Amino acid sequence: MKILVLKPSSLGDVLQAIPVLRLLKQHDPAAEIFWWVDSALAPLLEGDPDLAGVLHFERQRWGKPRHWPEMIRSIRDLRARKFDLVIDLQSLARSAAFAWLARGHFLVGLDEVREGARGFYDLAARRPTFHTHAVDWYLSVLPLIGVPVHSRFVWLPERPGLAAAVKSKWPVATGARWVALQPGARWDNKRWPAESFAELVRQVSLRFPDTRFAILGSGGDKPLGEIIARAAPARCLNLCGQTSLPEMIEWVRLSDLMITNDTGPMHAAAALGKPVIALFGPTDPRRTGPYGQLENVLRIDLPCSPCLSANCTQPAKRNDCLMGLPVALVVNRVARLLPPDA
Repeated sequence: MKILVLKPSSLGDVLQAIPVLRLLKQHDPAAEIFWWVDSALAPLLEGDPDLAGVLHFERQRWGKPRHWPEMIRSIRDLRARKFDLVIDLQSLARSAAFAWLARGHFLVGLDEVREGARGFYDLAARRPTFHTHAVDWYLSVLPLIGVPVHSRFVWLPERPGLAAAVKSKWPVATGARWVALQPGARWDNKRWPAESFAELVRQVSLRFPDTRFAILGSGGDKPLGEIIARAAPARCLNLCGQTSLPEMIEWVRLSDLMITNDTGPMHAAAALGKPVIALFGPTDPRRTGPYGQLENVLRIDLPCSPCLSANCTQPAKRNDCLMGLPVALVVNRVARLLPPDA
């Protein structure tokens, strides 16, 4: 069987959809599975042992008319592969249209009201409740096609060569315990203040002298990383903008704990089974929190939160749902997850 999975973005969504791939391959080891993904995220999936290929969605290029011939060639390539099954986990009109244009024998998707994607599918999985976690919703497509759902799979398999390269490229102190920090997020109001992260570093350093901090993020997060690193320069490694996606995964893998805003790398920590302290404000952890670790979500219970909005609707207490989260609360959770004896 030849299968196409469409989940082009974002980083967190792609990570949360990987269990679908794992269970498809377990159910049919002979299946040839391809994944259609935004080219910026392709390195996350390239070389995956369960994939026969990664097909690039050139989101930025194909938005311009002069690149439409390239997009048409891509659609023709999809058709030429003659997929038996196409699974759209993005559930937007764009992805559903590409899924339909691929002309697979059978098309399955998610029953989402946005943009009318449902009309393209032969079968669609409805989200059981508003608060159903994204991972569980993605997995709900599998029973529709006779694939059993269970948790007996490795979400992100080890990559020994890459792990060795990371340890060679950066000074990974022997005997140190690493805490990964993720100060960035796509929405500004999902970012716990960098100054709060810095104070966290100061307090944790005093309490756990053998601890080092790997600050992860994009190039745009580098100023946040600099603020945090100044709190304990000898203990902090500002990796913002310096790692590839696979290298970021390996840094999370070698860390003992991750402290993060609600953003993509948080889902990497959950996938790897690493203890993760997730700092939430406007978003709902029941829908998009660290899968299997919702007990480690820290948030302030306010009437307006979660609002699911990128813009705070309470100007008198702007972003207080996250900005008001006390450092002491996070330090106490670190003490529970990172005990004194290594």
